[in-house]
Amino acid sequence: MRWHTSTLLMFAMLGASCAGHREPPSSVPTLRPDAPRAAANDAQTREDAALKAAIDAGGRGQLDDAMRASIRTNPAAAWADYARLRREIDSITVEEADAFLAAHPNDAVGRSFREDWLAALSRRQDWPRFVATWQPAIERASLRCMALNARHQVNPADSTWAQDVRRQWLSGKAVSAECNPAFEAWQASGGLTDALRWQRIDLAIAESQPALMRQVAEGLPEGDRTLANAYAAAMTGGLSDAASQWPRTARSRAVATAALVSMAKKSPANGEAALAEFAPLLALDDAQRGRVLYEIALQSAASYEPEGARRLAAVPTSAYDERLHGLRMREAMARSDWAGALDAIHRMPTEMRNDTQYRYFDARLTELTGGNRAAARAQYTIAAKSPEFHGFLAADRVGTAYPLCPWPHAPTPTLQSQVAATPALQRAFALYRIGQRDWALREWNDALKGLDDAGRHVAIALAQDNAWFDRAVFNLGRDGKPEELRLYTLRFPLHHTDTIRREAQRNGIDPAWIAAEIRAESIFDPQARSPANAMGLMQVLPATGQATAQKIGLPWNGAQETLFDPDSNIAIGSAYLREMHDKWGDLPHAIAAYNAGPTPTTRWRTQRPDFDPDLWIETISYKETREYVARVLAFSVIYDWRMNGDALRVSDRINGKLDAKRVGFNCSSPAR
Repeated sequence: MRWHTSTLLMFAMLGASCAGHREPPSSVPTLRPDAPRAAANDAQTREDAALKAAIDAGGRGQLDDAMRASIRTNPAAAWADYARLRREIDSITVEEADAFLAAHPNDAVGRSFREDWLAALSRRQDWPRFVATWQPAIERASLRCMALNARHQVNPADSTWAQDVRRQWLSGKAVSAECNPAFEAWQASGGLTDALRWQRIDLAIAESQPALMRQVAEGLPEGDRTLANAYAAAMTGGLSDAASQWPRTARSRAVATAALVSMAKKSPANGEAALAEFAPLLALDDAQRGRVLYEIALQSAASYEPEGARRLAAVPTSAYDERLHGLRMREAMARSDWAGALDAIHRMPTEMRNDTQYRYFDARLTELTGGNRAAARAQYTIAAKSPEFHGFLAADRVGTAYPLCPWPHAPTPTLQSQVAATPALQRAFALYRIGQRDWALREWNDALKGLDDAGRHVAIALAQDNAWFDRAVFNLGRDGKPEELRLYTLRFPLHHTDTIRREAQRNGIDPAWIAAEIRAESIFDPQARSPANAMGLMQVLPATGQATAQKIGLPWNGAQETLFDPDSNIAIGSAYLREMHDKWGDLPHAIAAYNAGPTPTTRWRTQRPDFDPDLWIETISYKETREYVARVLAFSVIYDWRMNGDALRVSDRINGKLDAKRVGFNCSSPAR
């Protein structure tokens, strides 16, 4: 329910599942724990509370010996001292700082303190100690600038200093203000020349950074400064007749191209008119014209404007990329030009055409245009081997089982014990449980550096035991390891199952849909909060949450207390899903409205009221929402399997046939 906010995840391959494989209804036991486990949980709760109290006290400057003693055996105890040192960083003694660094030379808490201490040493202008404390692996940009200042103060004759400053200077984007003293010293020594200023302006032109162009131009002679500012003005406000006076150089053409692209983003019509006027005047080459035509077509066709097809056709083939190829197909589909959409697919590069999504639509559009049905079925059959939304749709078309083939996760007890004993991992979980997520992530990243793939899988499972569910999403299936996407029980956690089932029954909706929404919205993080202030598991906006709570008779105890409570959040979010389904009458529109809001969903429905669901989803003009709808529908299959051992077909789910025959799974030949 995060209208116009970025999604947590890009749509990814779901992986692949075995016929007859059944999972328990939840990854968290629902039975009452036995006495030893309950005692262990109580002990951990007390340890976590003591750690949180000590860290909070450290942050207030009130950490005392009694509090230190209370967390003496806690693996994350050092973070309480870090909290105190960070608070007092500008007044602590050198001896205190050195002692902490000596005690923690290579771990996450030591590195965190080192960076804070370096910033404090810069403020103190204690350059010799800064240089002695510095470590080359530090990446924070502001600290790297401070290091340049420190090196120059300690050893002005450093032969490599000027090269390092030059490297920092040559950036097309703004750098930390902490670099300014080094730049000034470099200029005073004669190192910063007019040519280097122009070189950075060229980089800023390429990055479309007019403010940086003006800043860098301040050091140029008057004539050059005037020209550079004219360039920046064009990139901000568009080309004008003044551009006719520019020198006929590659730089002027680069500026004109960037300015025209900027104009096209704001108004394709204005960009098109300006291109016709200034392209011959400034002798733009084919590549530069193609870049502008690309942006004109993109902005027109993305909103399915009437001129979209003509402007897409005007883009030279050499300027097309995957984004524009896909848009050309969708633009034609939005006009019900099935032949044009099919032609757009056939113009795609081979690798793109072979993607499951475009194989599916190649077959679908072939059928709509009365083409070769055997060829269409062959395309469906290939697409049906891929465990993703369009693969599921293709499987429905040819009536085959879904290619869900889980990769078993069965580590040995020895490996589990070894990974669980990793100190950095223990610290990460302790910090995560008390809400110190940034610190927890630093420890987590440290822990993973020392683990092989099998160990990483165990660490992710342990993270789920600590209700840290997103680690599977961000730490599986990367670095050329697509087989890890088949670790479904890790990638698709299932928590609060009883509440999900209860609210699904109460609202008459599929529990797999609720679980899929939670996975798409928050990855089962009850404390998730978006930039738009959507809150909790189902990312409910406070105003919507309060209104929905009132409708269903749920007590409203304020946004934070209510929406960060899992039971309340699921109750409100599920009721809102029911409301969306009642309002729109089908699942795709309801899911789209949950993500994008009613206004754009109304527009999309009005524009294409009679489209079949798969075609309507594909022609949603917001990329985020288009992928979100497909993702939630695909996730529903996974959660149906996780909760029931089989699944309702996607096509039946879309059409509201919740009592239709359920589909099994084919594990004979996983696609990836």
